[in-house]
Amino acid sequence: MTQTKPVPAGLLATEEPDLFFEDNTVGRLKKEIWDASDAEIDAILANYGMPSPVEWGKAGSYIQTTVRWQVEQNRKKNDIVLIPVGSTELHGQHMPSASDTLYVSQICEGVRRYTAKQGAPIALALPPIMYGAHPYHHLGMPGTVIVRENVLREQLIDVMLGLWNDGFRKQIILNNHGQLWVLESAIQQFCKRYQLPGVYRVIDWHRAVREFFRTKERGGKWDTNFVHADESETSLGLYLHPEMVDMAYAVDTEGKSWLPDGHFDKSVDPFSRPCRWSEGEGQSAIEMASTPEGVVGKATHGDPQKAKRPLAAILRYLTLLNDQILEAFPPGTVPPVEEFTLRKDEEMAPFLKEPMSEGWRPVYALPRIGQDTFSG
Repeated sequence: MTQTKPVPAGLLATEEPDLFFEDNTVGRLKKEIWDASDAEIDAILANYGMPSPVEWGKAGSYIQTTVRWQVEQNRKKNDIVLIPVGSTELHGQHMPSASDTLYVSQICEGVRRYTAKQGAPIALALPPIMYGAHPYHHLGMPGTVIVRENVLREQLIDVMLGLWNDGFRKQIILNNHGQLWVLESAIQQFCKRYQLPGVYRVIDWHRAVREFFRTKERGGKWDTNFVHADESETSLGLYLHPEMVDMAYAVDTEGKSWLPDGHFDKSVDPFSRPCRWSEGEGQSAIEMASTPEGVVGKATHGDPQKAKRPLAAILRYLTLLNDQILEAFPPGTVPPVEEFTLRKDEEMAPFLKEPMSEGWRPVYALPRIGQDTFSG
C-alpha cells in the first residue's frame, strides 16, 4: 500500500509529485493559475486586454507618448515604472528579430491597461534596449545585433537615473532576452554609484513563472523545454502578434553539445542543474556552427493556446508586485534614506521632492559618494 507523504510545512501541493508552491501571496497566486480552467485563463487575459497590438506609438501608453500633465497626474497615483528590455536577435525565418522586445512590451502594456482600469496606471518607459547584449555563442549570427556589455549597462544606468529624477523611484526592469547578468550588474552599479533610495528590480519573466513552461511529462502543456525561437517562443508570437509569424518557414533543430546532459540547465532552469545556461562556454558549439537557422528546438510545435497560461501568470504576478510595492511605499515615498544608503536625510530632502516643486533639486546636482565616484 502506497502511503502519501505529508505536504511539507509552508508549501502547497499540486497533483504533480515534484511541484509545490510556497504558501505565501506569490505561491498562492501561482497555484491559482496552475489550477485554473482554460476558460478562467481566457478571462484573466481578457482583463488585461490580451492580445493587443504593440502600443509603442499609441497615445497615453508610454511615458514618452503621454502628454506631460497626464504623466505627472498618473505618477501621483502610481510612481512605479516598468522598463521593458529585449534585443534584436535572429528568431528563425518564421519570426521577426524584434521578437524579444515585442513580447516584453506587450506584457508590460497589458499590466498598464489593467492598472489603469483600477485607477492607478503603472508607468511604462519605451524600450531603452532594442539592441541587447548577447552570450558569446550568438556571435556572428546574421540578424543578431550585439551591443557591448559596458555600453548596454551604461545606457540602462543613465535611463534609470533620468527616470528617478522624474519621480519614478520604483523601477522594474522586465527582461526577455539572454542578458540577465548585464541587467543585474546595471542595478548594482547604479546603486553603488548614486546611492539613491528606491525600489529596483530586474525580472527575467520566463524564469519568474517557469512552472508554466513545464513539459507534458511533468504535468505541463509543452512538448519540449524552452530554449530559443522554438515551441515556446513561437507559441508566444502566434498568440501576441500572429501577423508577424509565418509557420510555413518554421523548422525544428537540435544544438550540438560536447558534454553529457545534466550540467547546464535550459532557458528557464526547469531542472535546477548545477549551472544556468549562461554560466559557461565551451560545453556546446556556437549557433553559427550548430543551429545557423536561428532556432534551437522545435518551432513547428508552436501553438498560441500554449502561451496563454504563462502569460496569465506573469501578468498576475506583476500586478501583485505593483500592489505590494505601493502598499509598502505609497506614491511619493521610498525606503528610508539612512537605512538604504550612506547618505543623510537632510542631504536627500530636496532631491526627493516632487519634480519642479518649490525647493526641488535635480539629481544631477547631488554629489556622488562611494564606489565608482570618479568614473564617467
